[in-house]
Amino acid sequence: MKLATKRIAHRDGQLVVVSTDLSRYVLADDIAPTLQAALDDWDNAAPQLQALSNQLNSDSSAGEDFDQSSVESPLPRAYQWADGSAYVNHVELVRKARGAEVPESFWTDPLMYQGGSDTFLGPRDDIEMPTTDWGIDMEGEVAVITGDVPFGATYEQASANIRLLMLVNDVSLRALIPAELGKGFGFFQSKPSSAFSPVAITPDELGDAWVDGKLHLPLHVDYNDKPFGEANAGIDMTFDFPTLISHASKTRSLGAGTIIGSGTVSNKMNGGPGKPIEQGGVGYSCIAEVRMIETINNGKPSTAFMQFGDTVKIYMMDANGNSLFGDIHQTVKQRKV
Repeated sequence: MKLATKRIAHRDGQLVVVSTDLSRYVLADDIAPTLQAALDDWDNAAPQLQALSNQLNSDSSAGEDFDQSSVESPLPRAYQWADGSAYVNHVELVRKARGAEVPESFWTDPLMYQGGSDTFLGPRDDIEMPTTDWGIDMEGEVAVITGDVPFGATYEQASANIRLLMLVNDVSLRALIPAELGKGFGFFQSKPSSAFSPVAITPDELGDAWVDGKLHLPLHVDYNDKPFGEANAGIDMTFDFPTLISHASKTRSLGAGTIIGSGTVSNKMNGGPGKPIEQGGVGYSCIAEVRMIETINNGKPSTAFMQFGDTVKIYMMDANGNSLFGDIHQTVKQRKV
């Protein structure tokens, strides 16, 4: 089933069920007022939501027209947002661009940071920043929403607690990152509010594309209305989602509604760095990766980060060319301060 959060006056929105083809929706607030409420009572809510989804999909006249611009991110705010870096290729490029090797532990112990989750952007909300000097960048990712994950969860327990999947634009301010990491205390100012896809979907919606805790489909990133990336989210993913969830639960239990991100989706090309789509590659899910490759090849980057007026669109299609999650579609705008 596919779930979304209709934008209303209440900050946590209103839970709706969306048809598989994303054309129609029905209110689900008589089952649970919000997605978080449904996650808190999943064993009771999920069968009712599934029945409502079945009714909606079996009757083409049921429901109202679904407008992707009328929804929040599925969870407008969350108790926990932890973003991994499952594609070590991306990390390897970052370090290689500055002449550093990847520690051997990076291939066995996932990187993860705890992001701000009190405010998320809607999938069609502008990315507002006061200046482009901060190095505004998109990061196309996949994320899962969990149920209640026990302390020190096993791989099997983590896998059993994957409730929903979403796409992410994990906005980054690249020019602020070095100084923050240089303090040895992690990200904060350099990681503003992220945006998630219009709908969150249960793993069964993915069919054969969901295998071994990975989503084996291309993640499309269009930059200023041109194809920029189509890296396959299931390829070169060093750590699958159950591994990331288990890692996050090593020292704590995770509450229902925890969001775990994959990190920037990144593919290699014949064992080396990826290539642009126009050169026969699968492109990139962020601008920083282009700049890293330029630095490796030419000694310095030449591609600018996002400017005011630039747009990014992040989406994923199934094997038949149908949109799975809807589109994250954002424009960079200047924020008045």
